[in-house]
Amino acid sequence: MNESSTADQLIAAARALSAALSPLGFAAPVSHVYNPLDYAWAAHELYLSRYGNGKKRVVFLGMNPGPFGMVQTGVPFGEIEMVRGWLGIEAPVQKPARENPKRPIEGFACLRSEVSGRRLWGLFRDRFGDAEAFSADAFVANYCPLAFFDQGRNLTPDKLPAQESAPLYAACDEHLRQIVTALQAEWVIGVGAFAETRAATALAGLRTAGVAPRIGRILHPSPASPAANRGWAEAATAQLRAAGIWE
Repeated sequence: MNESSTADQLIAAARALSAALSPLGFAAPVSHVYNPLDYAWAAHELYLSRYGNGKKRVVFLGMNPGPFGMVQTGVPFGEIEMVRGWLGIEAPVQKPARENPKRPIEGFACLRSEVSGRRLWGLFRDRFGDAEAFSADAFVANYCPLAFFDQGRNLTPDKLPAQESAPLYAACDEHLRQIVTALQAEWVIGVGAFAETRAATALAGLRTAGVAPRIGRILHPSPASPAANRGWAEAATAQLRAAGIWE
């Protein structure tokens, strides 16, 4: 597998995931669904092209886009200044077909900062220095690319009823298997418990075949977590060291 083909595989997998999710419907209390793989595709494709090349020892897996991160930039945990300033990515972002007036899409002009993304990418910046050094070892992905809203309230995928989550999870599981296979990942680290659990389920078949990565977890950097607000970077670093992923 050559390096250029790895990013190409990720791009093809993301396109297929977006297409698979487009016909899905979600009932109340979901009022709006955003798919950044559609309206923010230019930035997402740039992210995959630039940082999806070659084997990755570690894949860090988030849950789904946040309203001021990937929803605006198309990049997982994509806090705007981190994406623009550290990852060096900026691209036009369109509007979704049905925009939520309480969560408008402003793209890279959005002035809100997503704390989770600032913490996660900030940890990698502080440890690796530049984004290329980080991407030589690791890759950041989201399990689910869709953001769900109940008007102004963010809804996470685990809050969906089973009849809606089953086809969603099936498509996202397949996409995760494609990512892991393309990158030949040795580890998948769930950023939070949901991502860890979904990775374990999605990759169970690969484990049976003896080609699955090991699965771990770090504390989610959300400001809604009291533990994350008491020194998240130190806690996550300690977890990664304990697992033997970081020295």
